[in-house]
Amino acid sequence: MAYPSEDLLGKLGERLGPKGFTRDPEAMAPSLRDWRGRYHGAAAAMLSPATREEVAAIVALCAAAGVPLVPQGGNTSMVGGATPDSSGEALLLSLRRMDSIRGIDPQAGIAVCEAGVILANLHEAANQAGLRFPLSLGAKGSATVGGLVSTNAGGTQVLRFGTMRSLVLGIEAVLPDGSLYEGLTALKKDNRGYDLKQLLIGAEGTLGVVTAATLKLVPAAGARAVAWVGVASPAEAQALLRKLEGTPGDAVESFEIVPANVLELVLAHIPGTRAPLARPAPWNVLVEAVSPVGAPEPDLAEALTGASVLDAAIAASEAQAEAFWRLRDSIAEAERQAGPAAKHDISVPVGTMGAFMTEAAAAVEERFPGTRVIAFGHLGDGNVHFNVQAPPGAPGAWLETTGAEVTRLVHDLVTAAGGSISAEHGIGQARVSELQRLADPARLGALRAIKRALDPRGIMNPGKLVPIQDILAPEPLPS
Repeated sequence: MAYPSEDLLGKLGERLGPKGFTRDPEAMAPSLRDWRGRYHGAAAAMLSPATREEVAAIVALCAAAGVPLVPQGGNTSMVGGATPDSSGEALLLSLRRMDSIRGIDPQAGIAVCEAGVILANLHEAANQAGLRFPLSLGAKGSATVGGLVSTNAGGTQVLRFGTMRSLVLGIEAVLPDGSLYEGLTALKKDNRGYDLKQLLIGAEGTLGVVTAATLKLVPAAGARAVAWVGVASPAEAQALLRKLEGTPGDAVESFEIVPANVLELVLAHIPGTRAPLARPAPWNVLVEAVSPVGAPEPDLAEALTGASVLDAAIAASEAQAEAFWRLRDSIAEAERQAGPAAKHDISVPVGTMGAFMTEAAAAVEERFPGTRVIAFGHLGDGNVHFNVQAPPGAPGAWLETTGAEVTRLVHDLVTAAGGSISAEHGIGQARVSELQRLADPARLGALRAIKRALDPRGIMNPGKLVPIQDILAPEPLPS
């Protein structure tokens, strides 16, 4: 790879114009650090194309020069996946100007969106068409479609609708040689070999630049019921989930577990929040069930009858339902204000998650005295955010020293349980070394082979998902 020459920068500036090209350090600064503030990078310029043709021209020029590109959407990555390294070799490729919803087809139930469309704007547009896009997360006001596709985002409705992989029906992307892959047509059957769409979903920008996607929409919600339920343990939460799978069944879209210590963080750090239950519970579950237009509201009260719950509050209004969800959606911000923590986005088989949460927390807190585990999230699909707070007064370098040891232990426990060290955030640069340490050789070999085949010069988002040295090093000769 090469540092961008003045000749290349001149060609890019001429092609993109002043709206699409900048070298101003102040203009670039917010995009050169990640949301968590852990990674800070450098770039010779920030490129902001407005069309797919401009993206193709950028990639073709950079491919010819061997200059790396770091694609970025809303810059909400939790693993440093959209932040360049500190070398300054890479150019930052922002897709934010490509924010057009090209069309919504209510009859087909699809939307075609450019990569820079903000999730909240997609929600609004779908609602105006009498439909909805069934994926939501706390960063919906800044996360973009391209980033959601590239990280195979999950969110709070995976229980019913699946991750982005289930909701993406087609993709348009610029490949590492600058060629345009036009795969937006939503075909239910297509057996023309390897599925490039699925390769690009979750590839974190390492195999190309997603410029647009065809997304699945579902009928608008007619009525919803939201409840905040107190339970004694994760095991009781899982028992409640099994009961809800019978009544009201498929209507349940979200089932989020929140322990008391996490709720306390939110109440302490997020203004305007209040405890939802009169009697605090050691564990809490946020449940949402949705019925279609014209159908009765799901009866969560009946579903909770006879369940092993300590207390429950069923939202009596949309405002109260939103207040319950604000508690859940504010956890990441409350954590950030509370101080350093080693953060992990893990999954294990759904049936074993309850036991894992309590046993793994005990093991971590015993090995690292003074730490506190705060585990919360999507219990219904076996994915929780298993975060470990530093002891009070821990030095500023705790994350890089002891925090790294904590992460190794957590990931060892996850791997022993047959789980994944990344359930929905991706690998980025934060988890590259751990993936190399723990993944099986067949998986790693396939990742390297795919990357080499599509991006032989390693210019697409280098250092993310697959170590760049694994791409540029020559293949070993057969013995």
